Amino acid sequence: MKFKVLLVLFILSVSFQANAQRGVRIGYIDTEYILENVPEYTEATKQLESKVQKWKTEIEGRLNIVKQKREALNNEKALLTKELIEEREEDIFFEEKEILDYQQKRFGPSGDLMIQKKQLMQPVQDQIFQAVQDIAENKKYDFVFDKSADVVMLYSAERFDISDLVIRTITRASKRKQATNRQERKEAKEEEVVEDINDTQEARQKELDEKRAAREAAAEKRRQEILEAREAKKKAAQERRQKIIEEREKAREEKLKARQEAQNEENPSFDGDKNNEDEKED
Repeated sequence: MKFKVLLVLFILSVSFQANAQRGVRIGYIDTEYILENVPEYTEATKQLESKVQKWKTEIEGRLNIVKQKREALNNEKALLTKELIEEREEDIFFEEKEILDYQQKRFGPSGDLMIQKKQLMQPVQDQIFQAVQDIAENKKYDFVFDKSADVVMLYSAERFDISDLVIRTITRASKRKQATNRQERKEAKEEEVVEDINDTQEARQKELDEKRAAREAAAEKRRQEILEAREAKKKAAQERRQKIIEEREKAREEKLKARQEAQNEENPSFDGDKNNEDEKED
């Protein structure tokens, strides 16, 4: 897993350097999403799930029969001879073994379920692979990753998701194969032309939307910068005004303090002269 991630990063790094001038086009698909939207696969999956449920019901029914036989044997042991008990226990043992063998045949690593899943998946996987090859060649993609695979995608912008394009490609190919006459083939061809036009329009619209979003983001950034500059000027003016007020208040306090000190110096001298005159009169 870690090796795969490092390998992908190395390939991307080399490719970015080699194609730095023209840019690298990257897309990704979500295989799980594609499978959920391919009618042939979903229908075949439903049929397989129906088979699986039938197999499970069959196994559960046989296990219940064996369980009943074992309970009956336990209840009748007191009335049976040793030979009969051993014979019935042996029969139960072989029935249980047959059930386990059947369970492995249906659900084991090489069982029917795994084989039919592979048979079910392979054609759709081939279709997905071929569709991705065609899209990558026509749209000039350098890399297409699978979001559902082992490569960890910590973030993936939706505009790089080509899963819906893959689904449309598979659907068109399926319609071509299912066309049985000239009229149906003509209609399928016309649908392809319409979808190609729609794809072109969608790509153009997406490009316009991205440019508009970029302009709006730039305008919003500029507006925020202007607001921030205005707020900074306003704050600086308030700070200067506050500083002037504080300096004036400080100067006023210092002036009052100096005046008070001057008065205090004058008053002691006056009191001393008065005391000297009183002493002379005495």
